[in-house]
Amino acid sequence: MRSSDTGRKDGTGDRSGSGARAGPGRSVRRPAGAGDSGAVTAEAAMAAPVLVAFVLALVWALVAVSDQIRCVDAARAGARAAARSEPEAAVLAASLEAAPGGARVDLERTGELWRVRVESPTPGPGQLALTLSAEAVALAEDTLGAEP
Repeated sequence: MRSSDTGRKDGTGDRSGSGARAGPGRSVRRPAGAGDSGAVTAEAAMAAPVLVAFVLALVWALVAVSDQIRCVDAARAGARAAARSEPEAAVLAASLEAAPGGARVDLERTGELWRVRVESPTPGPGQLALTLSAEAVALAEDTLGAEP
């Protein structure tokens, strides 16, 4: 007996490991999944648009979060400038410099407080088009130390 035989006494050892032998009147088993030709391609064709939509949604969300942070920073910058009693044009310029493109800045003084509100549209399709806003309030420095 040769060492490559699988232990059968008739010398017809199975070397394929699958247990199937070709011969007269015998069929050969096909490997599992052989009838699934093209299934991977079809699954990829279905999954690709979903993955692209998911990536685009993530990018849109990151842009929206970034613009919201910029709105907050712009409102704070404008409130600090207003609290230092800078001219209104300088306050608006400081806010608009830090704000995202297309932002609108409102400046208002209420008693001892300066209130700066920044609004910015976020691009997006349909319901995803949002208007982001942030507001900051600062105590006017000209009221510090003044007698009530």
